[in-house]
Amino acid sequence: MSTVKEAVEVEVPVRTAYNQWTMFEEFPRFMEGVEEIRQIDDRHNHWTTKIGGVRREFDTEIVDQLPDERIAWRTISGDTQQKGTVRFERVDDTHTRVELVMDFEPSGPAEKVADVTGTIDRRVKADMHRFKEYIESQGGESGGWRGRIAPGDV
Repeated sequence: MSTVKEAVEVEVPVRTAYNQWTMFEEFPRFMEGVEEIRQIDDRHNHWTTKIGGVRREFDTEIVDQLPDERIAWRTISGDTQQKGTVRFERVDDTHTRVELVMDFEPSGPAEKVADVTGTIDRRVKADMHRFKEYIESQGGESGGWRGRIAPGDV
């Protein structure tokens, strides 16, 4: 399993950064290769990606969500295996540090090559910087979900 880590400081309050991150269906606006995310319910999302000409569909489950602090997920279907956490740390009233740590298992020859050459790492880091541009250019969040999902919730 490979790990990607990236942090960006965004010029918005922690509540704004967190709320925007919960708008999963808007991820294609700043995540390269993500064609669509359909939110099934508060815990589950269906992803459609196309990276390097390879289209994949998979489902994720949020396993831990604490407003203004963190969101953790894992894949539960499809041939993509990943899990990760995004953390939100208040820097001051108008700045937030957003840190993503994602573990993934490359599947198929194209993903294995992309992992070895650092392509996946660069893409995730670029996505985080595009999130920074996206949230700062909006001037506020487009919505948000403030519910709590605790590990072990059914």
